Amino acid sequence: MTDQQIPGLTRRHPVVTAACAAALLALHAVAVFFVLNALLTESEGPWDRTVTDTVRLMAGLGLVVELLAAAVTAACVTTARLRRWWYAPVAVLILTALIRMAFAPQP
Repeated sequence: MTDQQIPGLTRRHPVVTAACAAALLALHAVAVFFVLNALLTESEGPWDRTVTDTVRLMAGLGLVVELLAAAVTAACVTTARLRRWWYAPVAVLILTALIRMAFAPQP
């Protein structure tokens, strides 16, 4: 049976697929900004006591954005708009943010 023979089955629209991809790319860009700031933040010396809070804040914000991206990815993959490999950037950025939060620099 082809797609045209099944009643009620809608075909994938390339505009919706492009919108899903664009939304995910925007969310990933924001998350990369936060996670990269968390990775590049270093202590300036023993007097710098806010570095741990700053790193954890940036990694936490990146984690929140990536969890939102994971939800959008799940919705788009479930509806067959995108392929499963879109989970890879989500997993990498979430793991990077979690590891950076766990190993934040101590003053």
